[in-house]
Amino acid sequence: MFIIQSMTHATVLIVITIYVLLFLSLKRNPLYPFHAAGIFVQELFTNRKFLLHLLGIVVILFFNKVEISLENSMQSTSDFTPSVYGLEGDFVAVFQRLFENDILTSFLTFFYVVVFPAVMIASIGIYAYQRNFKLFYAVCYALMINYMIAIPFYLFFPVTEVHAFNPNVKFLMLDAFPTFENDYRPLSDLDNCFPSLHTSISVTMAMIALRSRNGFWKIFAPACAAIVIFSIFYLGVHWLTDMAAGMVLGLLAARIALRLSEGKTLFAGSRVGLKKRNIDSEW
Repeated sequence: MFIIQSMTHATVLIVITIYVLLFLSLKRNPLYPFHAAGIFVQELFTNRKFLLHLLGIVVILFFNKVEISLENSMQSTSDFTPSVYGLEGDFVAVFQRLFENDILTSFLTFFYVVVFPAVMIASIGIYAYQRNFKLFYAVCYALMINYMIAIPFYLFFPVTEVHAFNPNVKFLMLDAFPTFENDYRPLSDLDNCFPSLHTSISVTMAMIALRSRNGFWKIFAPACAAIVIFSIFYLGVHWLTDMAAGMVLGLLAARIALRLSEGKTLFAGSRVGLKKRNIDSEW
């Protein structure tokens, strides 16, 4: 069985996976991932809108960290997990028993911990390299929308992960990532379950990828979303209800983000057209 030894090991795997995804997406030239990184850095220092959108993502991730600290300090006794369990019963336990095997555990843990963040970062790299700022802005808006909607639920509608509530469900993540609770858990509380951000962000990345002109990415991103959704049940993390809410959130975030980015592009285009008409009229 493949084992992720630590968060440092996971980070190295994420970097390698990003390189591989960029290589497969950008004409399969081993130098193009570095070229994409160079363009990203260039835009960071020369394009104010580019920088501000990235800062927006950083800010919302900071608020996610604040939410975890705030939740830990709250005296709330609300727990909606029994209601969710009453609604769907042992679905996850049955699902897990049906598919459980060591190879699948390693494969799905890798997708949950490594490929999921790599897809978000690679999406930004691909759209920046292709100068497809409409989709780049859409990714930024979508990530912000996903977190902005999910964070209030995590604060006021706490739902505990399946494995921590249902004794019939194993936390198979620990088989392939033994230090998960110490290394990865600080990024998300045990009751930050509804909606599933792994589902919503994966669906969002897939919906935006379908708008791109990159043949590999249009296939890989949706396939990755399907695998991640499978993994949240198999590994014993999320309830079916979490997934359904995540699907709705992901589709909504993608739709709003694309409309916002298209509006920004159309506005910029109209300004260029107006400027050109003014120049023509002067002549």
